[in-house]
Amino acid sequence: MNQLNQKIGRYRWVIATLLLFATTINYMDRQVISYLKEFFCSPVVKGGFGWTNTDFAFITSFFTAFYAGMTIIAGWVIDRIGTKLGLALSLIIWSIFGMLNAFAGSVIALHVAIRSLFGVGEAGNFPASIKTVAEWFPKRERALATGIFNSGSNLGAMLAALFVPWCMVTYGVQLGWKMAFIFTGGVGFFWLIFWFWLYDAPSKQKRLSKTEYQYIHSDDEEDVLIKPVNGDEDKAKVPWGRLFSYRQTWSFFIGKFMTDGIWWFYLFWLPDYLHKQFGMTKAEVMWPTFIVYGVAIFGSVFGGSIPMFMMKRGMPVYKARMTSMFLISLFPLTVLLTQYFGNVAVFGTHASTLAIAVICIGAAAHQAWSANMFTTVSDMFPKKSIGSVTGIGAMAGGLGGVFIQQLVGRLTDFYSSTPQIAYGIMFMVCSFAYLIAWFLMKILVPRHSPITDL
Repeated sequence: MNQLNQKIGRYRWVIATLLLFATTINYMDRQVISYLKEFFCSPVVKGGFGWTNTDFAFITSFFTAFYAGMTIIAGWVIDRIGTKLGLALSLIIWSIFGMLNAFAGSVIALHVAIRSLFGVGEAGNFPASIKTVAEWFPKRERALATGIFNSGSNLGAMLAALFVPWCMVTYGVQLGWKMAFIFTGGVGFFWLIFWFWLYDAPSKQKRLSKTEYQYIHSDDEEDVLIKPVNGDEDKAKVPWGRLFSYRQTWSFFIGKFMTDGIWWFYLFWLPDYLHKQFGMTKAEVMWPTFIVYGVAIFGSVFGGSIPMFMMKRGMPVYKARMTSMFLISLFPLTVLLTQYFGNVAVFGTHASTLAIAVICIGAAAHQAWSANMFTTVSDMFPKKSIGSVTGIGAMAGGLGGVFIQQLVGRLTDFYSSTPQIAYGIMFMVCSFAYLIAWFLMKILVPRHSPITDL
């Protein structure tokens, strides 16, 4: 494999690395608020904002809703202006509004407004990244490339798990939460330097060899083996409204709706679960969450390599993808054991370790699922429509995230004296979502049916 890469060239992996860091920044900025929940929801007399769990869920739901609504537009825009400008514009918007969160004070309405506009910016990351992978990688490598950049969602959460508590300790409670938003929001502008320096569409990239260019398109059904004269392979127009007439679009829509919210739950509510279930402080929550997101990186990369392994042994692309996703969908069932292992009365001091271990499996399985979920789009749709379809799916995932945020917020308030019940219900949802999603997707698209009439 190493000799093959040397012969072909490796510049496509530089692009994957750029996407990895963009996604890391995206999720680091997104995750800051979850580590500030304890401060926001603490009584005013203790220096907090005095918000309820429902108030917090209200803010994260607005972010998720705007994120969901804008992804469909972001994908459409990116298909027209190209990935280079599209991803850069997205990052600039989310970085600015991420920093502005520091100036909202305790006013819930201001946090809602700023967080909503923050979601507008973040909406462009995945449509642009998935489209970039489709343009820069042959089908056999797309799930792996997606798994690599998608692991940035874990890296970002890990960095936030360490950085936000550090800010609170270093700068004090009243200033620390502001500095967390300002520092994480500012990092994105540094990434832009490398993006504009190193990225161009394959047809215009001077660092890309002819051999690697041809390898990228080696299994492309569009047979684009000669660079387009105008260099606009990523800016083709798509009959956007027609995408909803395809069962393949609805398969992706349902898969994202059913499962994306689970990751939002892990991102925004895992620190709260550890605090309420095991009485962990902000500092104590830091390392368990860091470990969960670290293990999830393995799931993202390894999950993306599973279908490639099957394809190399002769299995057709779609069959390899769906077989991999079915196997992956079985692992979240272990999350049903979270509350059993988390019973301090039974397992004593080992309870938190056992519960975190089970959550690690669920988080890793989600990332493995997600890496393959995204590549089903490039398996069935032409490159010119990938940004739009990914945006539709991301919108569905965001809507699922809104539902999950509202559900967990109300459950934790309703069962405020017995949070174990609230989180027991949530972990049950996390367990079965993937298997149900897989069966619905399989019913909609029982066999490989690429779209050829766009």
